[in-house]
Amino acid sequence: MLDDTYFMRQALSEAQKAFEKNEVPIGAVVVTNNRIIARAHNLVETLNDVTAHAEMLAITAAANVLGGKYLTDCTLFVTIEPCPMCAGALGWSQLTRIVYGAADEKRGFSKFSVDVLHPKTIVSSGILAEECAAIMKKFFEKKR
Repeated sequence: MLDDTYFMRQALSEAQKAFEKNEVPIGAVVVTNNRIIARAHNLVETLNDVTAHAEMLAITAAANVLGGKYLTDCTLFVTIEPCPMCAGALGWSQLTRIVYGAADEKRGFSKFSVDVLHPKTIVSSGILAEECAAIMKKFFEKKR
């Protein structure tokens, strides 16, 4: 079986695509039965849409693949801790599990409310945290 590190590397690959488009480099993949069913990266600038976060795009794509709005039996792997907006959408999607790389101490959902997620959702963090944080740091250093 493929492990969390493998899937987080796939999310990092999506983050790199965002970086190359001058988007905040966050990437996400949705996995079910050890298979990636959706991939996404931030497209806020490209689409001129403040809701075009990697997580939002990934859950929409996954729902389309599955043919329904609920993502039970799915895991989201995302490079940075989701913001409250994304966490709310993830809660409504009823994901079984969320795995994120690096914490977002300024805008991450856990700073505001962990209750926004579905009560049965399991959260894991810290998978490839240094790599996930490094691409963000590189992006914002380039902006300064």
